[in-house]
Amino acid sequence: MIRAKQVHRSYHLGKKEIEVLKGIDLEINAGEKVFLCGPSGAGKTTLMYTLAGLESPKKGQVYIGDVDFYNMSSSHQARLRNEKIGYIFQNYFLLPELTALENVMVPGLIGGASHREQAEEALARVGLAKRVDHLPAELSGGEQQRVAIARALVNSPSIIFADEPTGNLDSANGDEVMKILMEVVEEQNATLVVVTHDSSLSGLGDRVFTIKDGKVATD
Repeated sequence: MIRAKQVHRSYHLGKKEIEVLKGIDLEINAGEKVFLCGPSGAGKTTLMYTLAGLESPKKGQVYIGDVDFYNMSSSHQARLRNEKIGYIFQNYFLLPELTALENVMVPGLIGGASHREQAEEALARVGLAKRVDHLPAELSGGEQQRVAIARALVNSPSIIFADEPTGNLDSANGDEVMKILMEVVEEQNATLVVVTHDSSLSGLGDRVFTIKDGKVATD
């Protein structure tokens, strides 16, 4: 489902080039739940963004299915991201002027359809059927993250990427969000890739990849 082949990624800090990913090879099978772990600053999020089609590698290939993602046109990349991939971020990235329902409808609108019914169903699945008309500011952090999960699921993607999905939540809300996320991913038989600094969460997955010195080693 996802394959990285000798992926390199670097950043420039002034005149200095800092290599973050140093020739990463990995494969994630369809339907797997995989956790990317490692110390802060190790490049976990950089790797996830590169696998998710959000940051181009300096060198190497990323395959989503049989498609060499970064060898596609930008329009084809955008279509694949919208139709096949869901994203969940630590900071939620909800549009503040839109209700919970409208936020969940955004991926459908980008794809040229409203998907109101699907959005309502997605919010019900994460326990927010009675909060559809609330703005993000009227929701708790845990509720906002559940809206973000519903938004990621509304197009029934085959792959979901989650970057520190419990990073801004207390332990009780974090546990609830992870329970909901794992349940809905299981229902959809989707592939899940989670970045987390919390090693206790990694036990929820099928496999753990630890980033060390710019490379990935399987635990």
